[in-house]
Amino acid sequence: MASAQGGSIAGTITTAAKGAPPVRVTIDQKICGNDVPDEAIVVDAQGHLANAVVILTGVKRPVTADPMVVNEKCRFSPRVQLARPNANIKTTSKDPMLHTTQAQTPNGATLFNVALPMAGITLAKPIGTVGPVRLNCNIHNWMRGWLVVTDDAAAITGADGRFTIPNVPPGTYELRVWHESLKGTPQKVTVTAGKAAELTLTLK
Repeated sequence: MASAQGGSIAGTITTAAKGAPPVRVTIDQKICGNDVPDEAIVVDAQGHLANAVVILTGVKRPVTADPMVVNEKCRFSPRVQLARPNANIKTTSKDPMLHTTQAQTPNGATLFNVALPMAGITLAKPIGTVGPVRLNCNIHNWMRGWLVVTDDAAAITGADGRFTIPNVPPGTYELRVWHESLKGTPQKVTVTAGKAAELTLTLK
């Protein structure tokens, strides 16, 4: 919804890329199951892409809540989250076994690596500056998650590929899209007071 003072940006992210088959589980099958979904590309039959992060550069609006990373059934949940720079990242586990939550920068530098030996433990660690952060588990090497650290206004696409960024001051901005496996071209978007700018973006 657009306010009287500002506008909004809404849109759909699509792709022709296809999702991968499930990942075979090699340990702890009693808890993890025999396989887990490969969530590197989550796309529906119409090509609508989930878990893409849309960032509106130039509009400062950092996330207020500290993200919570949950180890559940040998997957990180949610797969992708937003975080503000220097936030405290909370991590916990619902699985009755050892997990780790390791956070790394794109070049492989480790920000933190904590052990969660049993269900119900919650730990908090500070995160760094702007950019994507990859989450891994040292015990279950198929586990992946992502934190996109930004102080700009941002949104994550849902299962229908849709996103909305509300209450944007009128003006022309650059819209960037981050995805863990796909790439897109930055787009210019003009926001008018009281109106919604609608976009469709395609990642390859």
